[in-house]
Amino acid sequence: QVQLVESGGGLVQAGGSVRLSCAASGRTFSTYYMAWFRQAPGKEREYVAAISWSGGTTYADAVKGRFTISRDNAKNTVYLQMNSLKPEDTAVYFCAAGGIATTRGHPEYWGQGTQVTVSS
Repeated sequence: QVQLVESGGGLVQAGGSVRLSCAASGRTFSTYYMAWFRQAPGKEREYVAAISWSGGTTYADAVKGRFTISRDNAKNTVYLQMNSLKPEDTAVYFCAAGGIATTRGHPEYWGQGTQVTVSS
């Protein structure tokens, strides 16, 4: 069993930056794909970014060039650095973990989510 706890959300002005963290329990963190998803009010949950156990990354087109996903296996933590934020980035951001299916929206584990609100 893996537990994921997100932190770092909050209110930020458009053009600003926020870094989200996701701390994972369990000794097998380094073997998991880790990903971030988000869900805006009235919309379906959508994929944001993922990182493999070896550090390979993928991004949704909407965030490419603005967001950076990274991981620290020694700390069992994955990060999402979000720059040049836009009001449309406002959402609850969820951390996820699992096999390669994680990158297709089918992780084994979900965090509880953290709210990011971008004001215009």
